Amino acid sequence: YLLCASGDFVKMYSVVTEETLRLMGGHADLVTGIQLNPHNHMQLYSSSLDGSIKLWDFMDGIPIKTFSVGSKLLALYALPSSEDSVFVVIPKSGERDTFQLVSVKLTKTAGQDVEAKELSVVLDGVGASPKHIAFGREGQYVASVKEANLQVYFFKQKQLNRFSVNTTKTKNRNSQFTCIACHPTEDCIATGHADGKIRLWYANFYHKKEYTFSTLHWHHDTVMDLAFSVEGTSLLSGGVESVLVLWHNESDCRKDFLPRLGSPIEYISMSSDGSLCCTLHKDNRITIINSNLRFSKSIQGLIKSLDVKTGLVVDPRTKALVLNGEPGHLQFYSLQSDQQLFSLDIVQRQYIHQAGLKQADLVKVAFSARGKWLATVEEREEAADPELQLKLWFYDEETQSFKLNTRINMPHEDHITDMCFRDTNELEDDSPILVTAGRDSVFKVWVMVEDTDPEAQQSVSWSCDFVGSYHNYQATNCCFSEDGSLLAVSFEEIVTVWDSVTWELKCTFCHPPGKIRNICFGRLTCSKYLIGATDHGFLCCWNLLTCALEWSARLNVLVLQPDPLSEHIAAVSWLSKESSLFVFKPNEPRPIYIQRNLCKEKILLAAFVPRDEPEMTGSEKYLWLRSSQLFFLTDTQELLTLSTRSLEERLTPSSKQLAIEESLPVTPFSLLLGKHRRQQSQEDTDLGKLVVHNKHEQDSPAVKELLHTPAHVLPSASFLCPIFINSLLIPKENKSAEEVADEAEMESEKTDGESDEEGDVTEMEQEDTNPMELLGEVTCKLSKSQERELRKLRKMDYSWISAF
Repeated sequence: YLLCASGDFVKMYSVVTEETLRLMGGHADLVTGIQLNPHNHMQLYSSSLDGSIKLWDFMDGIPIKTFSVGSKLLALYALPSSEDSVFVVIPKSGERDTFQLVSVKLTKTAGQDVEAKELSVVLDGVGASPKHIAFGREGQYVASVKEANLQVYFFKQKQLNRFSVNTTKTKNRNSQFTCIACHPTEDCIATGHADGKIRLWYANFYHKKEYTFSTLHWHHDTVMDLAFSVEGTSLLSGGVESVLVLWHNESDCRKDFLPRLGSPIEYISMSSDGSLCCTLHKDNRITIINSNLRFSKSIQGLIKSLDVKTGLVVDPRTKALVLNGEPGHLQFYSLQSDQQLFSLDIVQRQYIHQAGLKQADLVKVAFSARGKWLATVEEREEAADPELQLKLWFYDEETQSFKLNTRINMPHEDHITDMCFRDTNELEDDSPILVTAGRDSVFKVWVMVEDTDPEAQQSVSWSCDFVGSYHNYQATNCCFSEDGSLLAVSFEEIVTVWDSVTWELKCTFCHPPGKIRNICFGRLTCSKYLIGATDHGFLCCWNLLTCALEWSARLNVLVLQPDPLSEHIAAVSWLSKESSLFVFKPNEPRPIYIQRNLCKEKILLAAFVPRDEPEMTGSEKYLWLRSSQLFFLTDTQELLTLSTRSLEERLTPSSKQLAIEESLPVTPFSLLLGKHRRQQSQEDTDLGKLVVHNKHEQDSPAVKELLHTPAHVLPSASFLCPIFINSLLIPKENKSAEEVADEAEMESEKTDGESDEEGDVTEMEQEDTNPMELLGEVTCKLSKSQERELRKLRKMDYSWISAF
């Protein structure tokens, strides 16, 4: 398994399948460190900026204990030699940007939430990054680097030594420390530097002036991280070159390389048995590498690009988020698995990593309603005039990928500001239409036509059908109505509405002062409204039937996003350095949901993603989230979403019980068993049978304990078996006097029936307390043979079951 910190969660991946097995949540802020418990490798420690340390049973995703330290925790270290304590980095009280390494004693007090306030300072003036501190020689000493200084503290001798790199001998090059790693068994410390060098510090650290270091140099830029192998025979290093370097026997002569890893390496980690190592990259990817320096697996998350110019777009086919990925690529990100589905190379040119170089970049993306067509715009900034390309891609069902259909050079004379397809399922197959708006003061309509060239590889291509403009104003936004009959195009302060069949101008709207920033049509019952937001802080709603302003509100809207499956529209505002969310229907000027201070970061993009199944929520204020889920992207490229459940409700099932049935993984056996149960239920319904379940069966604690408790913590089977068998028995109820008399009468009739099986049996009319009669069912009359069998069963002795 591979464990990693991700936001305020801890994720567990399978090294074999790359799947996310567990998502452990409980921290209220960013998780800054994770360490396996040295005394129980089935447990995990995690630290967070919320000031708490959590102990997890990561195999079941259960928090065992929470230790409240009270101060922000920036890094976490756990040593086998320290049984009841861990080491953390915390801010020094009273001083800004100063941190110290402290030892935290973890008390063994009963209870799940305990306080750990007993701290002892080990080192002052340490770096805030986990890469700036390392423990060596099985925890005998700790070393810390910050700027040009190295500190080494020996626990047994209680001695602290400080060393520094003489920057004057390095010809004014930056030789500050960037990372540190300690040899597991020897007195050797490896430090990485900003000038690309690795220094190996040897010998007696407790003699202040008697030390030596050797230098390894391959990296041309900053060394980002270092890691020794488990035996200490080799050293791994990584940096901005996207190359993993393996140094043998700490020698500059013997080294191996694993190149072309895709993006700069930020962290390196070794497995406990030394068979695998993993690298964390700047593009939010984890690469798993074998011990022989061969690539094994890759776990790709949401790629952080330099600038998300395409916006947040939803692929109708896979319901994946689509946005900028690697330079010139489009990434398809699965929200369910939290992994990248695939990456589509749009620009199809080699990207050169050089600052200040103008290169082609992907700026606009749009999908047709069913995801059959994809339109992309790429541009390259030039001093005189930009280079633009509009590409139309067709989804090939055979290859399950997009293929380039049409390439249009310079579709506009200036930058393209917006682009949209006619979003109509019924008309898409017959007449797909694409509209682009540009700063050259026009919008263009592109239609699909048959290619008459006999040598053409494709039967259809795209060409321009109409060019529209309004008073030589720049076109800034465009969108189609829900039925595709109207097209709205904004020209600076004016919104124009066009007929999508004849391309005639129908009407115009404006709300000065300020240019139009966003526009969208209402949907379903609110399709007669057009919503617009201006950069001067107004949100406007126009009625298309009366061609008049319906209402307006003073709100600085940065993002305006309609839900494709309902009438709701989400508006995100930015005011007083905080983002707020307002959800409303166009026919009602008052919002139905307000979330102020949604986050401190500036929200730049938002998208509604349709759910596979409508979510059942008991709260009325979250009814607008039944059909779709709302996602946000901040200026720091953090992906956020709204949940219909509070944090306490989401965490209670994992912290209060061992497992919940809904979170159990779906296996072939469970699918087969579920199918068998559904078939059996259907057969019972068809036969008219009423299955009455024992009310004690579902509420039995023995059954829950047997089925839901992990196998490795269950008591012995001999202990559970009697409890389990007894829970399945129907308790014997006290009989009334009438029932005793009826049984006596049945017993006397049994004797008569055995002597003469063909004789008549007197029908008994008695009041029965059968639960089926209470439900309104009529009990079927038993035949004589069935009554005789029933009497035999009643006389049988079942007391042997009690022995179990």
